Amino acid sequence: MQYNSDVEAVDAFVEKYKHLRTEIAKVIVGQDEVVKNILISIFSRGHCLLVGVPGLAKTLMVNTVSRVLGLTYSRIQFTPDLMPSDIIGTEILDENRKFKFIKGPIFANIILADEINRTPPKTQSALLEAMQEKAVTVAGTNYKIGNPFFVLATQNPIEQEGTYPLPEAQLDRFMFNVWLDYPSFEEEINIVKSTTVDIESELNVILSSEEILYFQHLIRKIPVTDNVYNYAVKLVSQTRPNTAGAIPFINNYLSWGAGPRASQYLIIGAKCHAAVNGKYAPDIEDVNAVANAILRHRIVKNYKAEAEGISVDDIIKKLI
Repeated sequence: MQYNSDVEAVDAFVEKYKHLRTEIAKVIVGQDEVVKNILISIFSRGHCLLVGVPGLAKTLMVNTVSRVLGLTYSRIQFTPDLMPSDIIGTEILDENRKFKFIKGPIFANIILADEINRTPPKTQSALLEAMQEKAVTVAGTNYKIGNPFFVLATQNPIEQEGTYPLPEAQLDRFMFNVWLDYPSFEEEINIVKSTTVDIESELNVILSSEEILYFQHLIRKIPVTDNVYNYAVKLVSQTRPNTAGAIPFINNYLSWGAGPRASQYLIIGAKCHAAVNGKYAPDIEDVNAVANAILRHRIVKNYKAEAEGISVDDIIKKLI
């Protein structure tokens, strides 16, 4: 894959992105913002946490994305009795009485960690370590996970009994926290029409793994002006209560703010958001476009915000 310049490569990326969206829309009705955020996090080399009630096509969405990207796909259903070895793999004795490593489902390009908050912290941490290191260690041997590697975890927000919510430090590993909403009336009619007939959509592979890796490198090369860097870092530093950058509103309603990883993700997310919209450099508008999904799981409200019914999104909106 050769382009004469990075500008030409960005133009090619825009075309590929449009094709991806068209292909995904054959199966997924609506959820445009969610699909956009999933694709941005893939091209930004980030991971994504999807929060939504059952039946909003979270699993189908991930399966569809993996098919149009020509990537290998694993679905792991998280349950209270799931063990770390069920995810990363285990060693067995082969016929020659030698230990042999059998790879677990983590060795795929796209992992759907379904209902991640259903399993105890020991198993959650096995997945989170693999997300961070892109490798797993079993019996002292390090096994690399292939590239590209992308984890999409789902959480059900309504059944909290028997769940193990992810701590803030572990949530920080996810680039985006995306909230799925119910479809509109028209979208739901289209969903019912398309899923209650005996017709299956044929999906075409739009990008190979080599092209995805190429475009991931391209996104990193996009230049950013100093005022955009300053804006992103200032936005994050304003979320930290009782620090020099905090405003009275934040001191009143937050007990904890976002760390430096949020600033990094705001810039890389803004670069990718600019690229999918055909721009060769991000501006403040691109930072704001990804700010909600990046900040909402990195700031912690205090009891006063809870009592007054102020949501995390309200706080971010006020900051922007």
